[in-house]
Amino acid sequence: MTPIEIGVASVGAIIVLIYLGVYIPIALTAVSFVAIWLMRDNFDLAMNLLKIAAGDSAMEYTFATVPLFTFMGLVVSKAGLGSDIYEVMSSGFRRVKGGIGMATVGANAAFAAVTGSSIASASVFAKVSVPQMMLNDYNPRFAVGVVAGSSVLGMIIPPSAMLIIYSFVAEQSVGDMFLAGVVPGLLLAVAYIGSIWVMGRLFPNFVGGRKADEYEFMPWREIASKMLPTLGLITIVLGGIYTGWLTPVEAGAAGALTGLMIAVVRRSMSLRGLWDALIETGHITATILFLITAASIYSRMLGLAGVPNELGDMLAGSNASFVQIMVIYVVMMLFLGTLLDTASIILIVVPLFLPLIEPMGLSLVWFGIITVVGAEIGLLTPPLGISCFVIKATLDDDRISLKDVFLGALPFAGIMLVVLILLIRFPALSLYILN
Repeated sequence: MTPIEIGVASVGAIIVLIYLGVYIPIALTAVSFVAIWLMRDNFDLAMNLLKIAAGDSAMEYTFATVPLFTFMGLVVSKAGLGSDIYEVMSSGFRRVKGGIGMATVGANAAFAAVTGSSIASASVFAKVSVPQMMLNDYNPRFAVGVVAGSSVLGMIIPPSAMLIIYSFVAEQSVGDMFLAGVVPGLLLAVAYIGSIWVMGRLFPNFVGGRKADEYEFMPWREIASKMLPTLGLITIVLGGIYTGWLTPVEAGAAGALTGLMIAVVRRSMSLRGLWDALIETGHITATILFLITAASIYSRMLGLAGVPNELGDMLAGSNASFVQIMVIYVVMMLFLGTLLDTASIILIVVPLFLPLIEPMGLSLVWFGIITVVGAEIGLLTPPLGISCFVIKATLDDDRISLKDVFLGALPFAGIMLVVLILLIRFPALSLYILN
């Protein structure tokens, strides 16, 4: 077999192994290692490349953002900031048709800015928002669909673990990726809120709910007490990066310390809780480091095989336009999204398409936002749909089936696709803060 044939076969083998349930980094590393060994017929070369990949990943300074932002997210989650944000948002939207759904989207957007995890958002708001919507006679499918759809904001609005992973794969600045994610994340949140407003008027039975005419608005003092900790944390992290006062690593450290101080002041975290947060931070960090190491050896394997160059020559020979290339890319991500998680899609697809995007003079920061948004649609689509599974497991309510969660999330997946097309058509939306 030629190196190209081995490279193409290895990509297929990786997808099959992941689909069969093999741990993603193991599938990437094992197949890439064997492919390099076969291509060069040199076991020592394959072993040396594996050592280099592991060393480069572990010694990367910006990798320190991973444990710091992970710890910050876990701490503020335990501090109850998610519930506070939801109460404030719910107070403002309660009188509007579908208002609790809009409040859930707004709260998820704010919560995303201090957690960076779609899974955490799905878990928190499945407990907080869905029972409230059910209590107010909302359609169960709409209730779980709103939580599933808005949970993806956690991976788009910075700090985001997926943006960090992309920055390592594409060798881009973590700070630039964070700033680029702000406008697309807010755009998606606004699109969700606007769509809920339209649904409430055109499809009232799908939304459900009853008016809360006697509901009293929350006093401004209480709003301030509930929102100031979150706003302060967002200002320290994103404001520090935006103004240049803090590097992403320093912003992560400042955010983690501030989140810990908030939890201590609120007395919402015991020593046992702190220990659990530290242990979970270690587990998540080790998992992401393993993923990045695997992606590094995978990229080297593709480079040795010449797969990206061959793919570029093939598309160039077919005179494929920018639009055609992006259609192929989006369709591939949507297909893989039904089988794989977001990190897997980024690790498999990005190294293939980066050599095509760079010669076209396109921003790799913009391409990263497109990649994350496109891959995140997979969180809402069967059969994988991780956010949907998390919501179902968190609720543990026999009245709501997994089918209800997926059907409820379907309109929001469609809205994400529309926003993705807008981001592709108007790159300035992703690069506005950077310009």
